[in-house]
Amino acid sequence: MKKNIALVAGGFTGESVVSLNSTKTVYKNLDKSKYNVYQVIIETEKWYYENENGNAYPVDKNDFSVNVQGEKIKFDCAFIIIHGVPGEDGKLQGYFDMIGLPYTSCDATTSAITMNKGYTKQIVSPVPDLNIARSIQLFSLNNYSRNEVESNLKLPVFVKPNNGGSSIGMSKVNHWVDLDTAVERAFKEGSEVLIEEFISGREFTVGAYTAEGEVKVLPITEIITTKDFFDYEAKYTAGLTNEVTPAELDITIVNKVGEIIQKAYIQLNCKGMVRIDFILKDDRDFYFIEVNTIPGQSENSIIPQQVRAAGLTLEYFYGNLIEEALTAR
Repeated sequence: MKKNIALVAGGFTGESVVSLNSTKTVYKNLDKSKYNVYQVIIETEKWYYENENGNAYPVDKNDFSVNVQGEKIKFDCAFIIIHGVPGEDGKLQGYFDMIGLPYTSCDATTSAITMNKGYTKQIVSPVPDLNIARSIQLFSLNNYSRNEVESNLKLPVFVKPNNGGSSIGMSKVNHWVDLDTAVERAFKEGSEVLIEEFISGREFTVGAYTAEGEVKVLPITEIITTKDFFDYEAKYTAGLTNEVTPAELDITIVNKVGEIIQKAYIQLNCKGMVRIDFILKDDRDFYFIEVNTIPGQSENSIIPQQVRAAGLTLEYFYGNLIEEALTAR
C-alpha cells in the first residue's frame, strides 16, 4: 500500500518563500510508486492542500485530514519543510504529537531548544573538542547595556536574533558606536538577541541524518563569500557566495569533525536531517555556530549538494527520512 505523505510547507515568517522553493525539490524527488504526496500549505489565516492544478482544499485541524471531492484523506507521515515558525520551533511538532502523526524532523523539545541559539550552545558545550564563542544573551531591549557588552566581549561581534533563521536581522559590529543600531535591528526580528564574539577562520556547514538507527554525516561544505559574512543576501543572491562541496580539508580534520557532529546530534537528541554550521580556527579548532533542524532543500541548497557528493540520490535520502519517521513511531 502506498503511504499518504503530507509535504508541509509555508509558515508564518518571511522564510515561507524559501520553504516553497524547498518543497519543489522534495516533491520532485519523492518516489511516487511508494508515496502519494500532497502539498499542504500552512499560513497564518488558513491551512490547505493545493493540488497540481492549483485547487485548494482546507485542512481539518482536528486530525490534519483533507476532503477531496468527497474522499477523506488522512496522512501516514508529515514531511516538514517549513523554515522558521511554526515548523522549526516545535509548535507544529507538538501538534502532530497530539494527533499521533509521525513526522520527519526533530521532536518538539529539540526543535524549540535549537531555535534558541544561546540555549543550544550551552547544551552542546560538553561535547569534546567543540568550542563556543563567548556571548551575551539579551531578553529585552530594556536590559541591554552597551557598557556591559564592552566590558565582557571583544570586537568584532555578531549581533543576531536568538531565535531567527536565514541570518535575517544579523549584523557584524566592528566599532562599539554601531552596537546600539545592530541590537535594535535584531530585536525587530525577534524577542531575544545574541551578541557573540567573532571567531576568525574558515566557515563550514555539514548535514547529518539517521539511517537504520545510526547517525550519518554528509560531506562538508566550505562557505566562501565575497561579503564580510554569510548573511541573508549572501545566502540567496547568486554570485556572492561560493560553496565548495566536499570541502578541501585534510582527512584527519574531516574525521574529527564527523565525530563532533555525531556527538552534537546525539547530545541535542536530533531526528531526521539537520545542518550544523561551524568555524575552523587555524584549520584546527572547531567552533560551533548553530544547528538548523529544517535546512533548505532547493535544487542548489547545501544539503542536496552534500547528498550528491556522498554518492546518494535525493530519492533515497528523502525516502529514508520518511521510513525512519514511520519506524520510530
